[in-house]
Amino acid sequence: MTATDRSLELINAAAQAAADKLAHDIIAYDVSDVLSITDAFLLASAPSDRQVKSIVDEIEERLNKELGAKPVRREGDREARWVLLDYVDIVVHVQHSEERVFYALERLWKDCPEIDLPEEAKATRGKAAEHVEATAGEQDGELR
Repeated sequence: MTATDRSLELINAAAQAAADKLAHDIIAYDVSDVLSITDAFLLASAPSDRQVKSIVDEIEERLNKELGAKPVRREGDREARWVLLDYVDIVVHVQHSEERVFYALERLWKDCPEIDLPEEAKATRGKAAEHVEATAGEQDGELR
């Protein structure tokens, strides 16, 4: 079993929306062979709670406006450290960068096929590490 065309359409729109809001390390997995509750997971992260919320809002708005999709469940909004949007066909996880490292969801799903995403989303890979390096220099009083 593989992710449906509808799931792939939702994943690609969500990934593009996340990339447009400068999310880091966007990746998607086809989990349809190992889970019966959903077809795919999208993971994205951001360095601040405010940006996590902005990314989530953009994904939700874009999927609703362009594809008529609304999440059946939205969790983690209050703290905005890890927000989950459940669209049944797909589940979107937008995490603060610290939570992303701590929970390392990629390790859980690494055996599942990766879903090809729009170029802008692929270009976000490694951005979290770049951000950490840049802000470390700023904290030390250096500019890089």
